[in-house]
Amino acid sequence: MSERRYGWVMVALGAFMTCIAVGAMFSLAVYLQPITQATGWSTTAVSAAMTLNFLAMGAAGFGWGALSDRIGPRPVVLAGAVLLGLGLFLASRAQTPLQFQLAFGLLVGIAVGSFFSPMIAAVMGWISEHRGLAVSLVSVGVGVAPMTMSPFAAWLITQMDWRAAQMVIAVLVWATLVPAALFVRRPPPIEMTGKSDAAIAQEKSMTLRDAFVSAPFIVLALTFFACCAAHAGPIFHTVTYAMTCGIAPLAAVTVYSVEGLAGLGGRLALGVAADRLGVKRVLIAGLVIQALAAFAFISASRLGEFYAVAAIFGFAYGGVMPLYAVLAREYFGQRILGAVFGAAAMVSSLGMALGPAIGGWVFDTFGQYTWMYIYSGTIGLGAVAIALAFPPFPKAARAVAPAAA
Repeated sequence: MSERRYGWVMVALGAFMTCIAVGAMFSLAVYLQPITQATGWSTTAVSAAMTLNFLAMGAAGFGWGALSDRIGPRPVVLAGAVLLGLGLFLASRAQTPLQFQLAFGLLVGIAVGSFFSPMIAAVMGWISEHRGLAVSLVSVGVGVAPMTMSPFAAWLITQMDWRAAQMVIAVLVWATLVPAALFVRRPPPIEMTGKSDAAIAQEKSMTLRDAFVSAPFIVLALTFFACCAAHAGPIFHTVTYAMTCGIAPLAAVTVYSVEGLAGLGGRLALGVAADRLGVKRVLIAGLVIQALAAFAFISASRLGEFYAVAAIFGFAYGGVMPLYAVLAREYFGQRILGAVFGAAAMVSSLGMALGPAIGGWVFDTFGQYTWMYIYSGTIGLGAVAIALAFPPFPKAARAVAPAAA
């Protein structure tokens, strides 16, 4: 198979691996209520595992990304696959909240961090045209996970207790991700990507220190942070919120699935739109829709209303998430992309970590989720304001990819 065609194989591998990894991580959203009921642990204690999960995923993502720049993505994702299954296995055996938080929160988070940034960076190296679409297709796995892994997790919990269900998911992770990792390849040399000599020279002269103190990186990281802080709480707590509104557990999980399906459409639609209309303006439009949809959850109480809001919300947050990698590629080039995007993702993970923790505290304190959605919508508008500060792309980047500017 030609190297150009194998780039799209890498896209498919990235989508598959992120689907399994993210789906395994977010199985906690399905198991939240069964775990608290079976163990007597508080909602805040169990939600804290997801908070640690995001923190560990972000910090490890930076390290994994920098490592993949040096040694290639295959050993990175292979190690992540082994660690992810181990973390899920240990979480299923946890006897105290602390043990669960360390296994599911720390180890699973470190493992999941090995997939997204390294695979995104690798795909950006393989694909020289239609990068917005390619990155969006890799992240399709995140949108497919709620339609596949979440219903599977919900079915497992009807057949067995949460510990056995988590064990099954651990085995599934090992059986699928380890073989898939063996097909991952390092991108071809940068000279094969069709970029101009001036653009290549600029990429080679860019250091991580230069990148991290630059205005584009600061705006990128802060926008990514606020965006994730806006949608993390609704993603994690909406299933439980729907249950508190009287919706049956299996029906409530379908709200999550609708959100994921809409996110799949958003990734494809906004990825194509970014290639044609410009990534920055498409990102800002998606952030506006995300913020308004977060506010709209407050008025949802029936299943149909949850479906409608979740569809809009999922379309928006699903669509904007891949665009940060495209922005990083255009500002900083391919050579240090794994580390730069990993660092931005690490900052964003702090925002992701706030959502589950704040949502759990809001519910334990007030007995409802209204204030969580108000917080999410407000910080989502903040993401819009920050994104307006993105500077123009460097001339070398515009010369290579004028449509993305």
